[in-house]
Amino acid sequence: MAERRARGPLQRVQRRSRELLGQVEALRAESAAATPGQREQLWLRCTQLKELVEENTKALHALKKADEPAPVGNYSQRKEEEEKLLLKLSQQLQKLLLVLDQDNVTKNYAGDEEHEKGAHAEEGNEEEEESEDEESEEEDTEEDDEKLLDDPNVRECVAVGNFDAQQEGDLTFVKGEILLIHDKKADGWWVAENSKGERGLVPRTYLAVPKEEEESQEESEEHIEVVDETADGTEIKKRTDSHWSAVRAIAENDTVEVLTTTGAVPAGFRPSMLFQLLQEGEEFQASHYLQPELTTSQLAFKDLVWNSEKNTIHPRPTRVSLIVTLCSCKMIPLPGTGVRVLSRHVRLCLFDGSRVLSNIHTVRATWLPKNPQTWTFSPRVMGILPSLLDGDSFVRSNSLSSNIGILFELGITYKCNHGQWFPAPVYTDRACPSGICCWKAQQSTGERGELSCGWAFLKLFTSSGIPVPSKMYELVLSGGTPYERGVEVDPSISRRAGSGVFQQFLSLRKQPVLLVKVKSPSVHTKDILNFLPETLIGGMCYIHLLVFYRQILGDALLKDRMSMQSTDLICNPVLATFPQLLDQPDLMDALRSAWADKERTLKRIEKRDQEFLKSAFVLVYHDSVFPLLCSTFLPSYRWAEEEVELSRWKVIHDFLKRSQEKDGALEYLLSSENTHRAFDISELAYDFLGEVRENNPGE
Repeated sequence: MAERRARGPLQRVQRRSRELLGQVEALRAESAAATPGQREQLWLRCTQLKELVEENTKALHALKKADEPAPVGNYSQRKEEEEKLLLKLSQQLQKLLLVLDQDNVTKNYAGDEEHEKGAHAEEGNEEEEESEDEESEEEDTEEDDEKLLDDPNVRECVAVGNFDAQQEGDLTFVKGEILLIHDKKADGWWVAENSKGERGLVPRTYLAVPKEEEESQEESEEHIEVVDETADGTEIKKRTDSHWSAVRAIAENDTVEVLTTTGAVPAGFRPSMLFQLLQEGEEFQASHYLQPELTTSQLAFKDLVWNSEKNTIHPRPTRVSLIVTLCSCKMIPLPGTGVRVLSRHVRLCLFDGSRVLSNIHTVRATWLPKNPQTWTFSPRVMGILPSLLDGDSFVRSNSLSSNIGILFELGITYKCNHGQWFPAPVYTDRACPSGICCWKAQQSTGERGELSCGWAFLKLFTSSGIPVPSKMYELVLSGGTPYERGVEVDPSISRRAGSGVFQQFLSLRKQPVLLVKVKSPSVHTKDILNFLPETLIGGMCYIHLLVFYRQILGDALLKDRMSMQSTDLICNPVLATFPQLLDQPDLMDALRSAWADKERTLKRIEKRDQEFLKSAFVLVYHDSVFPLLCSTFLPSYRWAEEEVELSRWKVIHDFLKRSQEKDGALEYLLSSENTHRAFDISELAYDFLGEVRENNPGE
């Protein structure tokens, strides 16, 4: 079966994309340590690789679902994801072309311009000669600077931008600081010493040769933008052991920079790092972590083992098993005029200081108009309250990391009101060799975005490996991103404070804080949690629904499968579609409400029969959320859009009411008044080979 799938057109394009991805990563790694003599060859390879990416993109666009020899689940989604990957590769190669070899790039541009000017000879030759002279002067200047910086006799350099240490051994410095270079390594990370005698590694792209004061200031301002582009393409971004790529991407958000400059948001606000990671793909979605994980050999399931004595899956105790309750956030700064807040929320995940080790879970906050600086959360969600407001979250992990903890990121979803002015990119008539774009002011059209209002990290184990005590923690929020240190959420609070002890004390009381309670689950709750995957964070209000899914998954993969070597699709609508509910919390609420109504009708003896409960759950699922997933009346889920949320809830409420009155969803499904999306095999077929997670030793 795997061989038949491999011959499909989409599979061939996907396989080619993975090959190109490996070649791009290898090329970027080589370019980071390339000598000047190797750059021309790498530049040619980069050009050829970009052509191959474009060819594969054209092949992808030409694909049609009807061309597939066998049904492919989520065809449109997989094709769209492949297109995003190829676009990302094309952009990376374009940046690499700009930073690999300034000589090659400039020569190409000069050649293009000569060709264009040759076609317009009536404009005269004088302008052409002047343009060539100017370009050659810029070329020579850049070459001289590069050679002078790499000269072994040059030991003193000036920092042209701020740099925060990414990992142990790096040296933090600020713009304008003079550094003494001790070792110029070929990989671009040099050993430097600051004025305090501290040594560490620094990126070469953040350094320049000291010049006269006026020149130094102008070149620093001009060069700092080049540094961001160069770092993004080579040394900085190649550190894939952390989520630095996401930090680099969000650091270039010009809208937020303008909001900060104009005072619309405090200086410590940043584009949300966790939101950026959620947007990149399924890796940090709860639906991804709900799937079973394979062992290292990939011949068995790591966290899904059958218990023949109890006729169900084995419970899996974990190193981290906690209940985390978000209580409140205090003194959170407000955005200024022109910024409309659509949602206030907290995103949390497991973090070890460099990597996110779990899914990213979101809890929405509530607030009173009289006191918008204080956010509150529902301590326990029951009845019709949305699960998105559930302040009680379970946290599970089997990671052996000694630095593991919980990262909390406070965020707002905002919309820029009309009439505000923000930068919009306007490209010159030819690409700029340095990668710098020109900008002009453009009136806002209601741009949306996600901002981090501060973050906090709660380490779960002491240095001796003892779990932290169960208690209430008051966590002072830091500004910037989790990879920055010493950044305040609102630096103006400290500046306004006086030098006296009392003034400093008052200043501390005005700092934004997060109140969170951590406790160990009860014996009964822990028994329930142990049926869940080893790594997962979610709301306490729906853990019983997750357990049903895992038990049904165990039945299908371990008990009822004809052979453990069989890789056939499994016909089971619940397994095929349930993970989608974790990404659409209002549908999870619909299932939670429908199951609560069913539970009230069950007898005590029925509630103790696990097989009966699973059968009842499947029927409730088919009569509640399953028809809604395919309904054309239900708008697509969109985060923090009130109009869409209200529209979706009205459709969900009306359907649940009608289903209850008609004793099931059959009448709704057969009614000519209702329409559904075209049938797709993925609605019924569970392809566990495409869903299971490979073993990650870092978790």
